Order: sequence, then structure tokens, then C-alpha cells
Amino acid sequence: MAEHDIPFNRPYEVGTEAARIAEAIAEGQISNGGTFTKRCEAWLQEHTGTARALLTTSCTAALEASAYLVDAGPGDEVIMPSYTFVTTATAFAARGATPVFVDIREDTLNVDEAEVADAVTPRTKAIVAVHYAGVGCEMDALRSIARDAGARLVEDAAQGLMSTWRGEALGAIGDLGTISFHETKNVTCGEGGALYVNDPELVERAEIVKDKGTNRSRFLRGQVDKYTWVDHGSSFGLSDLNAAFLYEQLRHAGEITARRLAIWERYHEAFAGLEAQGAVRRPVIPEGRAHNAHMYYLLAPDQARRDAALRALRGGGIDAVFHYVPLHSSPAGRRLGRAHGDLRRTDDLSGRLLRLPLWVGLEPADVDRVVEAVHAALARPARVA
Repeated sequence: MAEHDIPFNRPYEVGTEAARIAEAIAEGQISNGGTFTKRCEAWLQEHTGTARALLTTSCTAALEASAYLVDAGPGDEVIMPSYTFVTTATAFAARGATPVFVDIREDTLNVDEAEVADAVTPRTKAIVAVHYAGVGCEMDALRSIARDAGARLVEDAAQGLMSTWRGEALGAIGDLGTISFHETKNVTCGEGGALYVNDPELVERAEIVKDKGTNRSRFLRGQVDKYTWVDHGSSFGLSDLNAAFLYEQLRHAGEITARRLAIWERYHEAFAGLEAQGAVRRPVIPEGRAHNAHMYYLLAPDQARRDAALRALRGGGIDAVFHYVPLHSSPAGRRLGRAHGDLRRTDDLSGRLLRLPLWVGLEPADVDRVVEAVHAALARPARVA
């Protein structure tokens, strides 16, 4: 790798994707529903236990399909963390529902289940659990809160493929789950996602929503003699060309995860001393979670030192980044949603977080260079949460 050139992310190719795309072209169906769509969906169902996996054009599309399936609309509220990507909120706001932003936990930066419980009202239609960095939320508590509120539990597991919570695959625990295969994710097809339908009663309607509101899936199975418009929906299906690329990635998902975990552990060990000095806080992985090394981040003592570290790393050719402007403080978030409580942890932690380069192919020498740069920027005693 060239000196002063460590990108934040570089998409990984297993090397056989082009051959699979050629197969898809030869099959003669390159739209959604072809051979590789079916193979990918079968792989996801087998490896997660979801009742039905549907490939979508993105995790955003899967979230939008979820908004249809929970019947979110005007007058409804959907509880979610403010510390998440914007489409967690836009999917429900687009249907007229109000995103209700709550605070996150100090340890995992996942949604605080106590804040979720406090935010429930008679208008609560759904709760969205965002598994930040591929580390599972407190799902027992969230399932209980959703059940007592008569609300649906949707998992935004965009970062969670190959991660588990007490042995259950992230995304396959709530009523619905969503996954991302964007270029920045561990397993990718450039742009893509999946909807996990974990409640069997929602499977048929999910197929309708995915197929533009038609009963096309029933027609293809020979259950009706023609298909027609029967419900809300959109064109959410992923093309078979993307699915062909994705299938090879899925077949190597275990290897990809293992290689990412090795880099993650190298970072984690290297920053133990810095954490002991009080100069940073490392990620926390609670008992019962198996994560996928989607990201490695550090929490600086304050935003000023985080920003200074960002400038120092970038000045040295290392593309480190921060993550998420809290949605409750965004212009659209203020207009279309509402904050529950003061969200002080979200404001504090989001301003201190520093994400480091992590991708398959990042050499040990490059990891060491990142570590040295971080030490140079942050190695000073400081008190940090």
C-alpha cells in the first residue's frame, strides 16, 4: 500500500463474483426473483432462522417495506434511537408517522431500553432496535416493551450480518429485521439489502409489498391464475445481477468475518494501555453477544480532542471518520420527529466517537501505523466515561 494512503473502507472481493454474474446473464433472468435471488434468500433463511428473507435494493428499502408492514401512518409514533443513520427515521416519516427519538446506552451506544419504555404512548406503533456496530441491543427488554405496548419490534440490523444475541441472529429476533449489503458493509454487492420476516403471519403480505403491491409471488407459485394489485407496495426487489455478486460474498461470510475480527482484536489489544491511562474508551461487548467486527471505534475524552485526532490522522494519510449527527438535532428531525428527554448521552458520545479504518486486506503494518497515529494524538491522561 502506498505511503500515506490508508482509506477508511475498501470493498472486498472474493474473486468469483464476475463468474457468477456471467452465470446470471446466461440464465436469462437478471431481474429480481432469478436463480441467485433464490439462492441468497435460501442462504439467509438457513443461517438466521428467519421465516422469510427477501432481497431488497437496500436496507433503506427494507425499512420502508417494514413501515408498510407495521401499518405506520399519520398519528402513529415509532420509537428509535437518535443515534442512527437517517433512513431509520425517513422510512417511517415517509408514511406520515412521527419518529420519537430516545437516548442511547453508555456501554454499547445502542438504544436505551429504559428510555424506550418511558417513551411509549397509546400512539406507539413500532419500536426500532438499531444494533450499532453489529452488537446486539437488549432484546429481551425490547421484546417485552413492544409486547406490552401492542407494538411491532423492528430490527435495524444494517451492520449486523453474522452477529448474534444469545445465539440468535441479529435481525431475526423481532417481528421484522433489515440488513444492508452496501459497499461499506462486511458482506456486500455494492447496493443491496434484505428484509427478514420473522412473524410467519406477515410473510405473504411482505411478498406483496416487495412486489409493488401485487400478488405476483402467489402467481409464480401457481396459487392464482393471474396477478393483480392487492395492497400497498413498491419496487423493492434486488436485481439478480447484484444477487449473483452477493451470493459469492455470502458463501465466504464466515471467512470474511474471521478476517475482520482478527483486525478488530489487533486494534483492541493495542489500545488497552491507552484506555488504562484514561485517554480513550474502547468498545464494550456485553456477555451473550457475538459481534462481526463491522467497525472499530474509540471514544475520546471530549469532542475537541476527538476532532484534533481526526485532523492528525487525516493529515497523516489515514482516513478516520466520525459517525452520525444525532437525528433529534437535525433540521428534518426537529420538523418531522420529536425528542423524548434531553438525549444527553447521544449528544455527548456522538461528539467523542472516532472510527478507524477496518476492512479485509488491511495489513498488520497498516494497523500498526493507525495505532501509532492514535497514540500520538490521544496519549495523555484524561477522565473518560
